[in-house]
Amino acid sequence: MAQSIPDPKMKVDRISLLFKQVMALSEISLAIEDGEIVSIIGPNGAGKSSLLNCLNGFYKPQAGDIYFEDKRITHLSCHKIARMGIGRTFQGIQAFLGMSVLDNILVGRHTHMKTNFFQDFLYWIWSIKEEVSHRDVAEDILDFLEMAPMRDAIVGDIGYGLRKRVDLGRALAMDPRILLMDEPLAGMNMEEKEDMARFILDIKEFRKIPIVIVEHDMEVVMDISDRVIALDWGRVISEGKPGEVRKDSKVISAYLGEAEQ
Repeated sequence: MAQSIPDPKMKVDRISLLFKQVMALSEISLAIEDGEIVSIIGPNGAGKSSLLNCLNGFYKPQAGDIYFEDKRITHLSCHKIARMGIGRTFQGIQAFLGMSVLDNILVGRHTHMKTNFFQDFLYWIWSIKEEVSHRDVAEDILDFLEMAPMRDAIVGDIGYGLRKRVDLGRALAMDPRILLMDEPLAGMNMEEKEDMARFILDIKEFRKIPIVIVEHDMEVVMDISDRVIALDWGRVISEGKPGEVRKDSKVISAYLGEAEQ
């Protein structure tokens, strides 16, 4: 009997995104399989961040559909998509700079919080138990990201690379079933990049979730990716294993202006 092939974790079916007269994405189709790291590359303006913004509901494509775990999510709101298990980090720092590292990560637990104001007031024992369980999750994430000693530090007082780690920790606090990362290495020095790349690989190994990365650092992309998708002018121009995409003449042309001889 033939073995059934599992459906992809996320599927994009011919989506197009138009801003006034500018076509940001044109009939993009792709699939993200469970447990893989997929990097999306391309020159500035290729549509990489626009694609991520469609995947988590910030942008709504005018054509095509997006499916997550076989559910159509094309026009769902951002908060509904987040509750389904789609986590996201951003290119810029999105942390609350006046709050502690621990409290920033606890913000990511909001999709799992069940008690409301009245329950907190009337049934405070339940609320305390829930808070303790969420703090346990946050502490585990701090250990995982090697930030436990600075749990009480104010985020505005720590370095840029550590703030990016806080952003990642908050996304992990959602218990995502897929993680989207927009330029996680942007602005980092070499040591910080190596640390972030290691954490991404550890997430794949220990959480067994797919990770979709938009990134310009080609050395890291080629080292950690299972698959690479190259965009140019809103279209997929190449897809495959890192070594294959690196040698694709269309990708070389998009980056360097001429194909390898």
